[in-house]
Amino acid sequence: MSADVGSKAPAFSLLDTDGNEYSSSNLDGKKAVIAFFPAAFSGVCAEELCTFRDSLADFSGLDAEIVAISTDGRFANGAFRDANNLPFPILSDYTQTTINDYEVAWPDFAGMDGYTAAQRSVFVIGSDGNISWKWLSDVPSDLPPYDEVQSAVQSAS
Repeated sequence: MSADVGSKAPAFSLLDTDGNEYSSSNLDGKKAVIAFFPAAFSGVCAEELCTFRDSLADFSGLDAEIVAISTDGRFANGAFRDANNLPFPILSDYTQTTINDYEVAWPDFAGMDGYTAAQRSVFVIGSDGNISWKWLSDVPSDLPPYDEVQSAVQSAS
């Protein structure tokens, strides 16, 4: 499976912070921003997701949903959500299936042998279910280009 621009977005079914299953089918017919982040409670991840939180009205005005995914457990993600008042789903990919399907697995993250995190990345999915734009960071401290994300959502089908 490929996670290239123009391809069908890989399907997923993950646990949200309350232990409920959240599936990519929840996004059928909608535009979506899927933000993969390396670690709850890291400063850069908090800044990233809080920026998305603060721009939520802009994305809602474009009929787009925001979903964030990390390999952290749902309890850590839940505490992170609560601490930062994040109003969108924070999903746990503890099996690393989705980060592998989206080709954003980051093995031995931060020098920790055996620990795989999600590479900081953003995918814009059109209402047709195809990837219309993506951004990948090679440096965990880089933040996404938010203006480009919004422009990509605007132009997504």
